[in-house]
Amino acid sequence: MATAVILCFILGYITIVFEHPLRLDKTVPALIMAALCWAILAVGFNFGWVSVVDSHEEVFSLVGAAGHGPGAEGHGGAAEGFNNTLLHHLGKTAEILIFLIGAMTIVEIIDLHRGFEVLKSYVRTRSKKKLIWIVGALGFILSAIIDNLTATIVLVTLLRKLVTDKNERIWFVSLIVIAANAGGAWSPIGDVTTTMLWIGNKVSAFGLIEHLVIPSIVCFALPVFISTLLPQFKGEITLDEDEGDLEAQKLLSSTIMLYLGLGAIVFVPVFKTLTHLPPYIGMMLSLGVVWLVSEYIHPEEDFSESRRHMFSAHKALSRIEMSSILFFLGILMAVAALESLVFGSVMHEGQEIQVGTLRYVAEWLDKVIPNQDVVVILLGFASAVIDNVPLVAASMGMYDLPMDAKLWQFIAYSAGTGGSMLIIGSAAGVAAMGMERIDFIWYLKKVSWLALIGFLGGAIAFLLLIPLLP
Repeated sequence: MATAVILCFILGYITIVFEHPLRLDKTVPALIMAALCWAILAVGFNFGWVSVVDSHEEVFSLVGAAGHGPGAEGHGGAAEGFNNTLLHHLGKTAEILIFLIGAMTIVEIIDLHRGFEVLKSYVRTRSKKKLIWIVGALGFILSAIIDNLTATIVLVTLLRKLVTDKNERIWFVSLIVIAANAGGAWSPIGDVTTTMLWIGNKVSAFGLIEHLVIPSIVCFALPVFISTLLPQFKGEITLDEDEGDLEAQKLLSSTIMLYLGLGAIVFVPVFKTLTHLPPYIGMMLSLGVVWLVSEYIHPEEDFSESRRHMFSAHKALSRIEMSSILFFLGILMAVAALESLVFGSVMHEGQEIQVGTLRYVAEWLDKVIPNQDVVVILLGFASAVIDNVPLVAASMGMYDLPMDAKLWQFIAYSAGTGGSMLIIGSAAGVAAMGMERIDFIWYLKKVSWLALIGFLGGAIAFLLLIPLLP
């Protein structure tokens, strides 16, 4: 029965990896995989064929009840333990989903008020070299505040109005992907994986910044610097805009909603630090404040009640990608099933204890590859091919280390930036690929080596920096 759970996960994962050839939204196999994994686990547990382990390493089992079927007498404690384990994982997953829904809604409210149009005022150059530094820095900083996916979409939209030649523009867009992924790695709200680690109490907001800001800057700056030496970034571009047109596209509320929305998102880590409450509580407060202001602010001079719906939070809610939210629900619950399934025994503090599948894999990796740094770097390469959300979710179930341990910080860096090595390796890359029709092979030949240099440069910077930090 344990084999059936693992096989179900592997088949579902393969289907997710090949979503493009199959022309199937990855949300579908993720939801089916999660439901089937827990269903198989429940059947096996109720008939005494498998055991489950909770987050406190307490094992629950109905072994010996085989043939008695579900609801066997005398095993109420074990059955309750199974249900509590399921509820625990659902609760931890819900924390992440509520946080993401709040952040995505705030970003959509900003976009409805054309807040991101304000960013155009920062671009005042015709030099290709200066432009890539400006938009790269914007991507790096903006992704740390909103997230790398949204930052990429915003800047690709901006570049379309600045660089009219598509063959030139895709170079800028590709480097924005690298910059956005690097920027998202050092912020607790910059990438789904860092958010997962932060909400899961594996890293702190200050710890991420302290350990990863310099490696992330190296990861971003190295490829951009090297690219400025390439012939593609020599010369000037023609800016296809003027001041009047720029001002015409902004609304009266654009600047206010941009800074209010970004400030509300940045406030969440501060709220958690002050109150020690889970981050999703702070995000609920931030969303409520932004929503409140959006209800009363006047975006236009002749604003009428009939146009209020165009700028309302209700419209923003209709624009968020619920398919992504459901994908995270499916993949995180499927990984939770593997984490809960007892697979074998390991030695811990001189005692033999039963552990879940993911913890067992971690112990096996430590024996095969004793250096954890090598394991994490390999995870970074894997994240270029495989979605980094389940990789990080799996790693969280594999290791039992204190908050801000070196391993968690390195995982946050590797999973966040490793995806840049392939255009399909990150949500930012996939978004850029779809918006600009960037060819997979073109990116592999022209840009992957730049991303590889940045990834390895940042990893080396991280390993050199760690001994210097307290």
